[in-house]
Formats: sequence, structure tokens, C-alpha cells
Amino acid sequence: MFARILTAAVLIPLVLALVWWGPPELLAASAALVAILALLEFLNLAERVGLRAFRYWTLACAAGIFYAQYSAGFVETHSFSGWSIMRETTRVVPLDGVIMVFVLGMAVVGISTRRPMYEVLPGMAASAAGLLFVALPFSYLVRIDQIERSGRRLVLFTLFLMWAGDTLAYFAGKALGRVPMAPALSPQKTWEGAFANLTGSLVVGFIFARWLDLNISAILLIAALTNMAGQLGDLIESAYKRGAAVKDSGSLLPGHGGVLDRIDSLILASPVVWAAWQWFSSR
Repeated sequence: MFARILTAAVLIPLVLALVWWGPPELLAASAALVAILALLEFLNLAERVGLRAFRYWTLACAAGIFYAQYSAGFVETHSFSGWSIMRETTRVVPLDGVIMVFVLGMAVVGISTRRPMYEVLPGMAASAAGLLFVALPFSYLVRIDQIERSGRRLVLFTLFLMWAGDTLAYFAGKALGRVPMAPALSPQKTWEGAFANLTGSLVVGFIFARWLDLNISAILLIAALTNMAGQLGDLIESAYKRGAAVKDSGSLLPGHGGVLDRIDSLILASPVVWAAWQWFSSR
């Protein structure tokens, strides 16, 4: 517990300072680095079950995904007499373009590799899974930061939703947890802890409602949807570890395990916040 608290005490102020005062390119680069570290842990887990990914190509395309999300902010919008005209600058890299490059490149790598043929399909599957289940959804944290006027607030909102929910779930689960939530995946998770997790996120939503430009009912709904996505991300990461027969995805963060252990909730929560905000703000 001491190591867990000490690690959090060091990292949380750094993350908050980066989000609030750091330039967008630094936030995007930092998020990409975190995603690559988490992706490496994911690929290590895959290798433990016999799925040896094509690492270099996967990591290169993961970096490309983060640049594509960051470059989405280069789209210029001009308004004339009630009409909005969008113009893309030459630095914009489309996200679907990066995905297509990954697919085509993966095919080339698969047929040109010197690995035994029975390793090619599992390796391609592990690479695709890492890109789609770790790098791509987590990259929407960068996309959230690109939202005009509210981006940085929404990034903080997303972080606090997960932090508050996880913290309350941990202590409530320890003190009150009785009914197992998913014993096959994570025996220590309980429905009481899950409810406390949701409650923590709703409290954060209520607090942030005055700071964000949406009505409180919309904010609370976003908080609830994001929390459920975050808990799903936590469970699927437990499934990865259970399948690989390990307790933690890594050991980089004392008291927390690996980077993937620390961001598992954020991975699926980030695209939910982005999509829900787009939907509600357009109405």
C-alpha cells in the first residue's frame, strides 16, 4: 500500500500539470509513449500464450495512430455568414489511412517473414489485437484534448472519473465486498465495489458539471457510461492476465504493476467520453 500511494503521489501531480499546462504536442507524445509501453506489456502477455506479434510494425503503426489523432487538431474551421468551412492543412494524417497502412503492411510482413508459417497468423492476430484493443481506443485521449474550448477540462474529467471510481471501489470492495462480480477473471472484484466505482464517477460528474458546458443530466449520463466502459476495460485486462497466468502486466510502477494495469480503465473510457461529448454537444 505504501508503494502504491507513493507512486500515485509522484505521478498524479505530473499528469495534472501536463494536462493543464503542457502544450498539446507534449500531451500527445506522452500519451503515445504510455500507450507504447502498455502495448509492449500486452504483446508480452500474448507471447506467454504462444502469440508472437510482429512488434516493430505494430509499434510504428501505434505511433502513427497517435499522430493521426493529434493532427486532427490541424483542421482549420472558418465561419462566414452562418456557414462553417473546414480546411485540412498538409500536416493532417487521416486515422483510417493509418489503419489501412497497418493492414497492408501486416500482409507484406506476414508473407515475407522468415518465421515458420504456423506462427504467421497468430503473430498477425496478436499485432492486430494490440493495436485495436490498446493503442486505438487509448489514442482518443489525445482526440479529447483537441476539442475546442473544453478539451483540457474533458481530459481532466476523464482522468478523475477513473481515479475516483477505482479508489472508491478498492476501499469499498475491501470493507464491504461480498458478492463476486467476475470470479473467473478477477476473484477480488465484487458487485459492491463495482457499485462504489460507479458512485465515485457520478460524484465526479456532479462536481464537474458546473465546469463543463453541458447540463448536469448529460454530464451524469456521460459519467455513468464512461465508468461502465472503464470497468469493462479493467475486466478485459484481467482476462489478458488470467490467460497468461500472471498477476500484473508488468513491474514498471511500484504498487500498481505495469503501465497496462494503470491505464486499463482509461483505454475503453476515453473513446466513450469523446463519442458521448460529440453527441451531446451537437444537441
